[in-house]
Amino acid sequence: PTGLMLAGQLARRGVRTMIVDRHGGPATQTRAIGVQARTLELYAHLGVVDRALELGRRGTGANVWARGRRMAHFPLGEAGRDLTRYPYVFLLGQDDNERLLGERLRGFGVSVQWNTELVALRQDERQATATLRLPDGSTREIAASWVAGCDGAHSAVRELSGIAFPGAPYEHVFFVADTVATGDMVEGEVNVFLWRSGFHLFFPMRGENHWRVIGILPAALRGREGVTFDDVIPSLTREAGPTLAFRSCSWFSTYRIHHRAAARFRDRRAFLAGDAAHIHSPVGAQGMNTGLQDAYNLAWKLALVASGRADAALLDTYEEERMPVARRLLATTDEAFRIVASDGALAGLLRTEVMARIAAFALRRERFQRFAFRLVSQIGIRYRASPLAENLPGLPASAPRAGDRFPWMKLALRRDGEPEDLLDALDDLRFHLLVLGQGAPAAAELRAGNLVRIHEVPDGPANDAALARAGIPKPAFYLLRPDGHVGLCGARVDAAAIARHLAGRVHLRP
Repeated sequence: PTGLMLAGQLARRGVRTMIVDRHGGPATQTRAIGVQARTLELYAHLGVVDRALELGRRGTGANVWARGRRMAHFPLGEAGRDLTRYPYVFLLGQDDNERLLGERLRGFGVSVQWNTELVALRQDERQATATLRLPDGSTREIAASWVAGCDGAHSAVRELSGIAFPGAPYEHVFFVADTVATGDMVEGEVNVFLWRSGFHLFFPMRGENHWRVIGILPAALRGREGVTFDDVIPSLTREAGPTLAFRSCSWFSTYRIHHRAAARFRDRRAFLAGDAAHIHSPVGAQGMNTGLQDAYNLAWKLALVASGRADAALLDTYEEERMPVARRLLATTDEAFRIVASDGALAGLLRTEVMARIAAFALRRERFQRFAFRLVSQIGIRYRASPLAENLPGLPASAPRAGDRFPWMKLALRRDGEPEDLLDALDDLRFHLLVLGQGAPAAAELRAGNLVRIHEVPDGPANDAALARAGIPKPAFYLLRPDGHVGLCGARVDAAAIARHLAGRVHLRP
């Protein structure tokens, strides 16, 4: 999905791409299932969100179970209601996500070249040359300006670029199963069961009583060949009690997970994204979503450079922004996994007694609910330490800052106009300057051609209320990057400062 997202975003920006895969076709069964709110926002810009929403299922809440009873409830819809258009975790298999992204890519006239393998890569100052093994066994050399390795944990791009991939496998063996089941699970919500011996996750899928179950294989089964779902059922029902019953299982697989992060996300003209750059525990359903955000971050920058609208120095910020996100995610998922999966009697007691009670206490509080939603949904990811982030004086510390995703809201962008959803009103093919409580500069003063669209947001009760909810004072201005993150902000708009920011930090060419 990472490669499909990157190729699709480049194609819609007019950049010629070639996308190859050594496999014979798309995966038909995959483990990733959770699509977070930020990913759905990207899908909205790409034009596939409506189709995605038809195919998947909304998970409007999450529940924590221990010792046979529900200990905590996390109302996702309430926690994220003012934060995003999509205040839920969306449940759609990675195979369906790939199908949607692949169909959109074909709509741009680009198709995946299957059974095509990268076998050599060399670079010089002008280009990268990729040697491909074609379906008939012959080889072909392709000259490209840039190469992106979205080719998974065994990335050929990473290995051919000599980039280290330090880390290790988890000792546990996971399993995944598509089942029809009944029990105490709350319908339409994610259910997390904490056992003395581990944990299991139940994700609601489309269809009656359809659940995808993910968990840790019982210790007694880890070394056995040919394990089936029937072998796992006794451990599930022993912990969940007699109400849990499985009517059928259409797919079952076991797998191991590594936790690794590439030493670099770039080698000259080659980039790494998604699992090629970082892999980690499935806790929190973050992996596929993080890869898609890698691609989105790289795409707008690569498009500007490839089209000659920005200097190549802009591409340095891909690693500078995305590597800290990946490493922070690796650290947090490792810690979360250690807590929920550690073996031993004491660990089991802490998991079912202490951790469950802490979760019950915290999730009753609205402030923690909103914090947790921002974290899990990935709308809270920010790039405040990025070279592209610049704050001018005058805004309070509580206001959105440079590097933050600009808050989702509805604003009337024209006098006497109706409030518009900013996700629809602000396209992601250019920068947007929002000017609040003051006059806007002329476009020519910014020296950015048609790459910046200026919006002088009118005063009015509806706008004032929306801005107040987001903590945005007046006067203020916000320069938004194509990906919706704030590049530059301040109180009094300064056309010269904006022009310097675009030329000096973003490296835009006039």
